[in-house]
Amino acid sequence: MGRWLGAVVLSGAVAADLLCVAVGGSCSAWAEQTGEARVTLDVKDADFRALTEALARVADMQVVFDPGVSCRLTVSVRGARWADVLHASLAACGLGLDEDGEILRIARRETLAREARDRRALKEAQSARSRGRVELFRLSYAAARDMAPLLEHMLGDRAEVVFDERTNTLIITE
Repeated sequence: MGRWLGAVVLSGAVAADLLCVAVGGSCSAWAEQTGEARVTLDVKDADFRALTEALARVADMQVVFDPGVSCRLTVSVRGARWADVLHASLAACGLGLDEDGEILRIARRETLAREARDRRALKEAQSARSRGRVELFRLSYAAARDMAPLLEHMLGDRAEVVFDERTNTLIITE
């Protein structure tokens, strides 16, 4: 790990501490009148976790790191938006970000992509399982047993067609 080089207190619309861990660098930050936090960083071989924690403090965010997330990088920016610095650092280290409210989760891109695919698949499975509408059709001039396969073929995967032979009723579930 690096050593603590100093702390700069931001004033104005953004009030947070920027604690910068680096090896042989300097760190400062300020807020524009719009309240957008901008940072100037000049760090060499900085620990990614420490740099990210410092950037999160500027934005008053919390950070959670997946196990095994580590990287060392050199950053030299002047008056850059904190979020731009964070995204550039993530890209340089091959990492991704999942933001949930004020919590930033940092993980490998592959992990985040796999979790997004899993969430999509689960959502699709849940929507497929939860059938919306049920319609009953009591037939008078045709046999429900004969009509059910025809309707199933016409509706395809969108609906399930069953019949009640006793009441000559088609039951269609979408």
